[in-house]
Amino acid sequence: MTHTDPHRTDPAHHPRIEGFAYHRVPVADGVRLNVAVAGSGSPVVLLHGFPQTHLMWRHVAAALADEHTVICPDLRGYGESDKPVESADGTAYAKRTMAADIVALARALGHERFALAGHDRGALVAYRAGLDHPDAVTHLGILDVLPILDSWDILRGRSAAVAFHLFLMAQPPGLPERLISAAPDVYFGHFLDVWAKAPDAIPADVRAAYLAASRAAVPSIVADFRASAHADAAHDEADRAAGRTLSMPVGVLQQDWGAALGFDAAALWRAWAPDLTHRTVSCGHFMPEEAPATVTEALRELLRR
Repeated sequence: MTHTDPHRTDPAHHPRIEGFAYHRVPVADGVRLNVAVAGSGSPVVLLHGFPQTHLMWRHVAAALADEHTVICPDLRGYGESDKPVESADGTAYAKRTMAADIVALARALGHERFALAGHDRGALVAYRAGLDHPDAVTHLGILDVLPILDSWDILRGRSAAVAFHLFLMAQPPGLPERLISAAPDVYFGHFLDVWAKAPDAIPADVRAAYLAASRAAVPSIVADFRASAHADAAHDEADRAAGRTLSMPVGVLQQDWGAALGFDAAALWRAWAPDLTHRTVSCGHFMPEEAPATVTEALRELLRR
């Protein structure tokens, strides 16, 4: 597979989690992930969402590092991790591929088994890791996302307007990349603005870091979203048909947008996760930054199960 060098921006645009050591770890096909690690004890891997980087976990990661080895990577295609060119079969950014990255990362750091939590896009990678690698994932935390098939089933009619980006980035290569690249800060900044209920939760330097990272990663971010309309949906359909479910304890934190759109989010997740705890929160989408204490306690409760 052909790879591009990650687009590097000024290091000033890459704030780091204080007290964490940074590494670049090879995981697959020459892809290297940027990862922050700190603490000791049982390992917990935290996966970021869109349009963010591992930095979104800065508050929660620091708190959990008191009791755990905390591992915060940038997903492939995001942040300072490598950004391979999309493959002809559209699987370079399939969640199956990205989940295999995370298992390989944990093993490279010495952990055959680990707890895993993800927000948004990272949560899609996390539950795919739980389905594909049940012997590796001990506990699974999901923040503010639905399973991929359920998302596509629910988003229809006027309610689909809130997720226009899913439909835009699902289009064939070329159009979405050109449109987004024409005004990347406007595009990515829109989500940082409208999805947060506490605007001060993302300070100016962190916002600048997210925008710089996203601006440098338009093709890979689009490829990640495009995969969810194709390869990811096919993988989920196969698992649903085979009756596969998540075997480990699963904890889901979500905004109560299920009520607004007329569906039962807990029931949707329970179909995939028989051992489920589901809670709604009152903060906005970026809950590890808007309500870090709530997220930290929820993850501690999950890890005690």
